[in-house]
Amino acid sequence: MADSVYKVIELIGTSTESWEKAAAAAVSRAGESLRDLRVAEVMKLDLQLDASGKVEAYRAKLSLSFKFEGS
Repeated sequence: MADSVYKVIELIGTSTESWEKAAAAAVSRAGESLRDLRVAEVMKLDLQLDASGKVEAYRAKLSLSFKFEGS
C-alpha cells in the first residue's frame, strides 16, 4: 500500500428538518467539488432560532477528510 496524505476541512451544513439532513447536506455539497472523500466527523450540533425562540434551522459542523493530491 502506497503512503497517502489527507486534507481535513471544516464545513457547516444546515437543514430545516434535522441534524442528520444538515450533516448530509454538507457532505453532499463537498462531494460536488472534492474527490476521494474519506471520513466526516460531526464536531458540533446547534440550532438557529428566530426572534421568538422557534427553531429555524438545524446546523451540523463537520470535520471532513479527503485524499490530498496537490504537488
